[in-house]
Amino acid sequence: MMTSGARRPDTETMAARILMIDDDARLAGMVQDYLGGAGFRVTVAGTAGDGEMMLKREAFDALILDLMLPDADGLDFCRRLRQSSDVPILMLTARGEPMDRVVGLELGADDYLAKPFEPRELQARLRAILRRKGAGAAAADVMRFGRLEIDRGARIVRLDGEERPITSYQFALLLALAERAGRVLSRDALMDLLKGEKLEAFDRSVDVHISRIRAAIEDDPKKPRRILTLRGTGYVFAKDQDR
Repeated sequence: MMTSGARRPDTETMAARILMIDDDARLAGMVQDYLGGAGFRVTVAGTAGDGEMMLKREAFDALILDLMLPDADGLDFCRRLRQSSDVPILMLTARGEPMDRVVGLELGADDYLAKPFEPRELQARLRAILRRKGAGAAAADVMRFGRLEIDRGARIVRLDGEERPITSYQFALLLALAERAGRVLSRDALMDLLKGEKLEAFDRSVDVHISRIRAAIEDDPKKPRRILTLRGTGYVFAKDQDR
């Protein structure tokens, strides 16, 4: 049985959406009440089938998954889910054998908690996997090429840690090149990739925008090392990570 404890809303997990798949209605109700008081929004499914439908309909920040479900094995459910989703999974089970934990983690679970458990520990483990997920997402938003950083989330370019001034359209152009580093892109290909981006009035030439990007990120814009020109063909973003 889960024991009770003091609850306090946490700004790090406010509004985090949690799906709990567990057929123990009493336990699920206690978890829902406790985590709700800590700032989480908890939805409960009593079967793997119901949980699968909810995952298809809604986006959740984490999943609490019981291994012993009436209509499926939790390990099999975890294996199937990992084929299509990277939602963090915290496994719950009355089986505390080390091998169960190892198998669960190998199948893609992010953490494992044996029943009975302290609600504070459940909350702490959820907070930890949510922080890891957030850190991973933030890191994925930043592309690093040696001294150059392209922050896709903030739409900011930094050189040696210092923000470099470029327009929104120039950022989109730089990002299109960087995401295809090592590939030669013609001017027409770049224009196709940037459809929908607002062009600055009086300045619609890809060549002019490239020259301004170079002025912002190259040590010597007249002898660029990052964005190279292939005459008669187009531009290529150098893959070398040390520049």
